[in-house]
Amino acid sequence: MASVDRNQPKRAESSQSKYSLMEFMREFPDDAACLEWLWRERHAPDGHTTFCPKCDRSRRFHKVADRPAWDCDSCGYHLHPLAGTIFHKSSTSLHLWFYAMFLISQTRCGISAKQLERELGVTYKTAWRMFNLIRNQLMDESDGEPLSGDVEVDETYVGGKPRAYESRTSHRARVGRTWRKETVLGLVERGGRVKVVHLPDRGGVGIKHTIHEHVLPESMIFTDEWPVYQGIGKGYIGHRRIQHRAKVYVDGDNHTQTVEGFFGLTKNGIRGVYHAVSAKWLQGYLNEYAWRYNRRFDREPMFTQLLLRAAH
Repeated sequence: MASVDRNQPKRAESSQSKYSLMEFMREFPDDAACLEWLWRERHAPDGHTTFCPKCDRSRRFHKVADRPAWDCDSCGYHLHPLAGTIFHKSSTSLHLWFYAMFLISQTRCGISAKQLERELGVTYKTAWRMFNLIRNQLMDESDGEPLSGDVEVDETYVGGKPRAYESRTSHRARVGRTWRKETVLGLVERGGRVKVVHLPDRGGVGIKHTIHEHVLPESMIFTDEWPVYQGIGKGYIGHRRIQHRAKVYVDGDNHTQTVEGFFGLTKNGIRGVYHAVSAKWLQGYLNEYAWRYNRRFDREPMFTQLLLRAAH
């Protein structure tokens, strides 16, 4: 029987984990290790030599004692690895930042700021700010490549149910089930990526503009029969619609099941972890679930991808 080193635990080959807590602690045991990784990733892969803007050539740099900075050996020019990142001017330990990114990338349905507060021993305000920056800066892919191929488009509503006294008023009764809800538009490549956008209203102008912004012309669009989607096929290969009102949900390859499946994952996550999300910050939470969905087949751990995004 092979001997086991209990001081160096290893992930089993049969495990579905790509990056375990033990691996994180070995790679980033303290704040100095996190800072060193950031320095190497952003400036000096060998840990010493990088381009000095003042000397206008590659020079050797050395770590400044008690400061998160490196100095040029020749001219004394300062380089700050934290500058231009979400860690810049943060009084929170870099090690805690890395651990927060590890936690948010390892959970399947998300993790609340209250849970992060308990895990890190920071205040709720600090935990919420950390997650808000991670979601809105590192997980935001709104400027990514447009979708193509077979693209399913559908809208949904996120928010609470109308209260009894609200449904009794004439105006709110006309609004019906969408009162107190936010409009969210989802666009999904079959077998590929998703883009999800929080819209200010359910009007057709905003929906059509979002579709044309995020879907390439050489695409086939699949939607339901909602009147707002009328005429969006112009400029695309085609536009096929499934008749949900007739209780037809799949007709060969004509369906919107993929985007509806994503909506189900997102709503279950929000309901189970966060319970409620304000309209102001809804887009950040949508970014988080879209980020996970778009990396469901990646071999590289999501934590590593988050770190690289933070560094660049």
